[in-house]
Amino acid sequence: MPPLSNPSLTIVPPPDAALDPARDPAGDPASLAAAMLAWYDRHRRVLPWRAEPGRGSDPYAVWLSEIMLQQTTVATVGPYFRDFLSRWPTVEDLAAAELDEVLHAWQGLGYYARARNLHACAKAVVERHGGRFPETEAGLLTLPGVGAYTAAAVAAIAFDRPATVLDGNIERVMARLFQVEVPLPDAKPILRAHAAALTPERRPGDYAQAVMDLGATVCTPRKPRCMLCPWVRACRAHQAGDAERLPLKRAKAARPTRHGVAFWLERDDGAILIRKRAAEGLLGGLMELPSTPWVEARWRATDALAHAPAAADWRLVDGAVGHTFTHFHLELSILVGRAADTTGEGVWVRPERLGEHALPSVMKKLVKHVLADFKQARSK
Repeated sequence: MPPLSNPSLTIVPPPDAALDPARDPAGDPASLAAAMLAWYDRHRRVLPWRAEPGRGSDPYAVWLSEIMLQQTTVATVGPYFRDFLSRWPTVEDLAAAELDEVLHAWQGLGYYARARNLHACAKAVVERHGGRFPETEAGLLTLPGVGAYTAAAVAAIAFDRPATVLDGNIERVMARLFQVEVPLPDAKPILRAHAAALTPERRPGDYAQAVMDLGATVCTPRKPRCMLCPWVRACRAHQAGDAERLPLKRAKAARPTRHGVAFWLERDDGAILIRKRAAEGLLGGLMELPSTPWVEARWRATDALAHAPAAADWRLVDGAVGHTFTHFHLELSILVGRAADTTGEGVWVRPERLGEHALPSVMKKLVKHVLADFKQARSK
């Protein structure tokens, strides 16, 4: 056999009885689970939140990682996870932290509601459960920010409960294994039923992580490496030569565009005005440049100025800043002005110290755009 392109991944022939292509793969879930666990024991990823083989998982680390990993890649989460554990080694430490500290540490991960829920959940675990996470899915679901996926993942991985874990990787594996032709998200109940049928009583946490790893490293969205898969001979999509086409996805609706005007209000000493957004809603609790509401129609100058934080001789900066959120795209124009009245609601901060405040990515883009405009003006 020629050498594999990745020597850390080798073909592990599973038991023939479990993987006879003529049989329904759901007909022998125990053998399929055993084959998956054998593969995992050889090829498990080393991740900062994952316990070493033979050791129990820390529920706090499992929960923290699962919240961070929602809609965020493993590579991105790693440094943030280590930083959080360094700052707040226990759930009690996190619960005692100020929300502003947590939001500041979260900068760059996006979806800031997760950070607010993270803090609220830590406080709930300490205040209602004495600092111990509930061990069951039902108990975990009572915590702020914990949904069905997170509850199942923590129950399985941290407490070895036979919970059905279904993330994007596992959905893809199930869709191909059973050749599910129903598009996502409509296929979710079908995929969950298949995943539940295969979840073993023995080592369910390792099994869940095994299928996640399989989806992340072998059963990938494009060009899956089927011959490295422990379920290859049971996989219906592979047998049909159709693995890469699945899972199907329903066409997405067009993402609308909203418009706003942001205000860069500068004081004589060079400090600018920033303010805190409302606690609830998009980017809740984070700092921002004052701005108009974000609406569907473009703003007329006179209407936008009604939302200015103070009276000033405003100048429009060339160009606009774009930022895409989950459900809409945002276009922000920027007005720059010198403060005649420095009593505006907010905090005055010199630009070089903005990093000390919890600014979301869209606001960092605004700051970068304005500073580039100033630099270009000085060079003329």
